Amino acid sequence: MSGISDLKKGSAETVILALLEEGPLHGYGIAKLVSERSGGALRFHAASLYPVLYRLEKRGLLRGEWQAGKGERRRRHYRLTPKGRRTLASQRGQLEAFVEALGRLTGIGNA
Repeated sequence: MSGISDLKKGSAETVILALLEEGPLHGYGIAKLVSERSGGALRFHAASLYPVLYRLEKRGLLRGEWQAGKGERRRRHYRLTPKGRRTLASQRGQLEAFVEALGRLTGIGNA
């Protein structure tokens, strides 16, 4: 089936943008929230997370800024840009339509 890797990539981007909608986070914080909120079913490893963050930043969907807390090492905190908010809204609509169609095809959610 073609498009599976695009779906995974798009889902990862939507998840990251949605978490950043709540406020700025650094990479480790994003990975931790994904694992916690998905009950451990979804995980981001640095090797897959940071390329997505860099790609989103390059596209202008988020902005990264180096920050250091008292006695902590510097971390890059990411926040959504206005373009990122618009993109997230569009991606949510597309994802919702996809999930509805998948539900109709598989019978999930009709119990």
